Amino acid sequence: MNNNSLISTIIIFLNCEQFLSEAIESVFNQTYQNWELLLVDDGSTDGSTAIAQKYAAQHPDKVRYLEHESHENRGMSATRNLGISYAQGDYISLLDADDVWLPQKLERQVAILESQPEVGIVFGPTEYWYSWTGKAEDQKRDVLREIGVQSDTVFQPPKLLSLLLTNEANAPATCSVLFRRQVFTETGGFEESFKGLFEDRAFFSKVYLKIPAFVMSECWDRYRQHPDSNCHLEEKTGKYKPYRRSEAHFKFLKWLEGYLFEQVVKDPDVWQALNIGLLPYRNLTLHYLYQIKKRLQIIGQRILPTPIRRWLQA
Repeated sequence: MNNNSLISTIIIFLNCEQFLSEAIESVFNQTYQNWELLLVDDGSTDGSTAIAQKYAAQHPDKVRYLEHESHENRGMSATRNLGISYAQGDYISLLDADDVWLPQKLERQVAILESQPEVGIVFGPTEYWYSWTGKAEDQKRDVLREIGVQSDTVFQPPKLLSLLLTNEANAPATCSVLFRRQVFTETGGFEESFKGLFEDRAFFSKVYLKIPAFVMSECWDRYRQHPDSNCHLEEKTGKYKPYRRSEAHFKFLKWLEGYLFEQVVKDPDVWQALNIGLLPYRNLTLHYLYQIKKRLQIIGQRILPTPIRRWLQA
């Protein structure tokens, strides 16, 4: 492995003083040490700004502090784009201020990318981390969130996009990914119209459309579960409903439809997957019929003889 490859790590934060130092320390604890850290402030009003500025002052050779003009709050996508625009590394990694990495995260992932030059991005399963509280009732709640596809495998575009749209694959957590700098250039980065919800899916959709991806089997990150996280707050307000109809999900699908037209995408599997995703919003009856069909297919694959299964598929 070429240990000279610089990795730019982007931590965006907004009022996260309780967890920010722990996220930063998990970067300092990496076994791979050729990294720079960009701490990007999305207009914090608590002690987060002071924490980030302190690290930047103490480690000027490794850490930089960035913010929007006039300390403005512009949302997650614009804040990530700001950090990446100042990055100097060959590779880009993302870490939210309330999550942490395990020590070998960067070392293992950069080795994969440097051994497979055709691959542009690598990610794997993520630990949903409840036990951080130290409470007895949370000690056994930690669970691994799999991507849901064959691991240790290269996926050519746009296969993962089709699987994502039909809920046959999960989007990776942003804290799980490492990608080459040119991925940001080729895709245009994060969509700034998505300030919070589905900003990750919009980005990954653009990546899946063009970039070969490696899905690893190992987990090297912890996604902290707490009531003040963005997803939990949006779930409380009803804006975010995973795998169910919601205004935010519909906005994402409509954006993607426009993006596919703009990119002149003709892949029939992608369009079919998008139409399946849009079914609950366009025709709820057909959506339910499709779900019944999928369940019958699963049952059929388990109990019907192979010749009958092939006949039904035909």
